Amino acid sequence: MYYAHGTPAERWERAQLFFDAKDYAAAARVLVGLVEEVPEQTGPRLLLARSYYHSAQLRRAERELRTIVERDPVEHYARLMLGRTLQRQNRDEEAESHLRIASALAGDFEHH
Repeated sequence: MYYAHGTPAERWERAQLFFDAKDYAAAARVLVGLVEEVPEQTGPRLLLARSYYHSAQLRRAERELRTIVERDPVEHYARLMLGRTLQRQNRDEEAESHLRIASALAGDFEHH
């Protein structure tokens, strides 16, 4: 299969090209295998989550983002994406804590 062809580096590059071309479904197809191969790497999993998010596969995006946040609680972009993913599912209360944490981690403290 074309999506699974090549070295991990070649597939990573191909996934990024699909993503940049806004072909999020194709990017996800490449990234699924890559994430299975290198589950400990955040980059491919985060791009997979973003691909799912942009192709409205919100449950799948949520699953990948939760995996990242469980492993690396201070990964602020994954927190932000998780919050946005939950918002798109009308789970605002759940989203709020992730968005607050993401904001704090990014240094966007509110001044009162």
